[in-house]
Amino acid sequence: MPENRSLAVEAREAGAPEADISRYDRAHTMAAGRAATELGLKRGEFELAVYLGAVRVTSGVPDGVRPRVHREEMERLRAQDGFPGALRERVRTVGTAEGAGLLGISPVRFTRLARAGCVTPVAFYLNRYRAVVWVYLAQEARALAARSPELLVGNSPPWLRDRLDGGGDCRPRNWRSRRIERLLALTRDPWTRAAIVARGLDPVQLAEVVDDPYERAYFGRVGPGTVFGRRGTAAGREAMARLMPADEPDEILWRRISLITELDAAREHRPAPRPGDRPWTGPGQEGAPVAAVEPVPAAEVAGPVESVPLAGSGGPGAAAAPGAPVTSCRAAGSEGPGGLLARLRLRGARGWGRRGLRRGAAAGSRRPARRRHRATDRGRAFAGREGGPAAGDVGNPG
Repeated sequence: MPENRSLAVEAREAGAPEADISRYDRAHTMAAGRAATELGLKRGEFELAVYLGAVRVTSGVPDGVRPRVHREEMERLRAQDGFPGALRERVRTVGTAEGAGLLGISPVRFTRLARAGCVTPVAFYLNRYRAVVWVYLAQEARALAARSPELLVGNSPPWLRDRLDGGGDCRPRNWRSRRIERLLALTRDPWTRAAIVARGLDPVQLAEVVDDPYERAYFGRVGPGTVFGRRGTAAGREAMARLMPADEPDEILWRRISLITELDAAREHRPAPRPGDRPWTGPGQEGAPVAAVEPVPAAEVAGPVESVPLAGSGGPGAAAAPGAPVTSCRAAGSEGPGGLLARLRLRGARGWGRRGLRRGAAAGSRRPARRRHRATDRGRAFAGREGGPAAGDVGNPG
């Protein structure tokens, strides 16, 4: 898909000030939610339109900024014949029952055709039982009827019966291939492309191909995200993790070869960041700059704490002020590895996480304000365990 490379992207690659580029982006682009409303699409339909290449979004924005749609792209879409009905029809999806009704066949026959690879799923969702339900493009289902009408009537051909009698199901594999190819078409950054291909391998296969742990960690930071920044449910992420890795020998071999090719191109473009490296700001950068990681020796975080200087607002997790020096917490006269005990000592020294005094404490003692609603906290913890499915309670999709 040709990218919508606006003047702002070219100015960023040329090293223009980020403030001027941000003002240009705001003036000549619009947010994805507003673009979806003006195009008459729901959020899921808009994401599918971007995924299929029907709607082009800006690229090369810094980290934390979601993709935007250029006004020239909106004018191009409005000028197309049949707008907006043609665009909605292009991203219309059907399930098994609706697809079978569209072709005039039974749902069982439609499922057999999909399992044999005659029609490729474009997405999936989980039903109430957390089973995977595949969905297909309505246009591709109608194209199957026009291309192979003999598959819709009479007995199935021998090759289709042999494939199904062996218990084969081409839906996950075809969906994986389609997803990887579409995501590769939406980006030009070498490391992002390598991260997309790496999702097609399980952790064991990935470690055999990419032996550098910093490169494998970098894959998780530069991988493509959704248009609206939604991560989905825990069950959906679990299903995605189960379906993405290749599970057949020939597919695994192809993914390994593809990853080696993409990884060689990424290493030639720029190396993966290491702890202590400066952020990458080279020309042609499309991903976000990676924040430098400053390692702290283990001896500096173990043992009794002498002093704990605070930076920024002084709360847990508070960021330091811009330009302020970062001061580490040093330990006194003790050796040994830092770990959970050292972190608990730091919390105790800073006064975070203190419990209220028990009965019989000295008069005039006060309980911290953050511990006044203990009943509410207990109720939430209880509801997370037994009051219903918690965020991490994920079943196995079918």
